[in-house]
Amino acid sequence: MTATPIHHRPAAADVVELRPRLLGLAYRMLGDYDEAEDVVQEAYLRWHGADQDGIRSPEAWLVTVTTRLAVDQLRRLGKERAEYPGPWLPEPIATNIAAVADTTPAPNDNVELASDLSVALLVLLEQLRPEERAAFLLREVFDAEYDEIASILERSPSAVRQMVHRARTRVHAGRPRVTLPPGEHERLLERFMEALTRDDAEGLIALLSPDVVLTADSGGKALAPRNVLVGADHVSRFLLGVRRKAANAAFRFAHLNGEPALLGVVDGVVVSACSLEVDGSGIRAVRIMRNPEKLVHTLEVTAPLV
Repeated sequence: MTATPIHHRPAAADVVELRPRLLGLAYRMLGDYDEAEDVVQEAYLRWHGADQDGIRSPEAWLVTVTTRLAVDQLRRLGKERAEYPGPWLPEPIATNIAAVADTTPAPNDNVELASDLSVALLVLLEQLRPEERAAFLLREVFDAEYDEIASILERSPSAVRQMVHRARTRVHAGRPRVTLPPGEHERLLERFMEALTRDDAEGLIALLSPDVVLTADSGGKALAPRNVLVGADHVSRFLLGVRRKAANAAFRFAHLNGEPALLGVVDGVVVSACSLEVDGSGIRAVRIMRNPEKLVHTLEVTAPLV
C-alpha cells in the first residue's frame, strides 16, 4: 500500500477513488452488497472524524477500518445466518461484462483470485471464520504483507501466516481443478437454458456432473427446496419440474459476480438468479437465488468493485 508522507493531507478525490477497493473487500467479506456499502460508509465517516494530518497512509488506514468493521459485522451476522430458513447464499450483483471481457487470462490461481467475485468463491469463504476470511482476502486478493495484516487484525505475524495457510488450503481444495477455455462457461449456460426450455431431460443430464449440487436460497420468502439437492438425476428432475410449473417465466442472460448467469423474469420482475459453477466434467454446482430481497442488484451495476 502506498504511503503518504506524514502531515500531508490527501485530496478528497484521492480518498474517494479508494471506494471500489474498499467496497470489493467488504462485499467479499460479507457476501451482501448493502451490508458492504454500510461498512464502507462507516469507514469514511470515521475517516472524516479522524486526525487526518497524523495518518501516514490514508489507504492503509481505510483498509484497516473497513476490515475491522467487516469482521465485527460478520460476527454479528453469524447467528442470523445460522438461523436462516433453508440454505444461505451470497447476494448476487450485476457486474460489467465489458470490463471482465477485457481482462487478460490469469497465469495462476493467486492472480485469478485477485479479480474473483464469483458466487462460488463467496460460498467457499463462508466456511472460514471472520478473521481467517479477512486474512485470506487481504493476502491473496489485495496482496497485503503479513506484518500489515497482523497489524490490522491485531494478531502476531505467525498467527496470520497460519490463518492464511489454513484458509488457502480450504479455498483451493474447493475450486475446480480444470480451467475451461474462454467462452465455455457461456456456452454451457446457453445449452443449459436450451435444455430447460425444450424440456430435454437427456440433454440437461448430459451437461451436469454426476455429483452436481443444487442450492437454492429463498429466505422463506419464495418457493425453493429447503435442502441441498445432489446428483444429476435428482437435480435435472427438480429443474425441469420447476420449469413446467413456471412456463410463463422468461429467461434473460446477465453478468453476475463476474460470470455469465441466468435471470428468471415474470411480468418484468426478476424472480430468480441462477449461477453455474463449471469445470471439465460439466456443471458441478447450480446456485439459485429466489429471495426477492437479495435480487435487487441483479439488473444494474450499482458501483464498480475491485
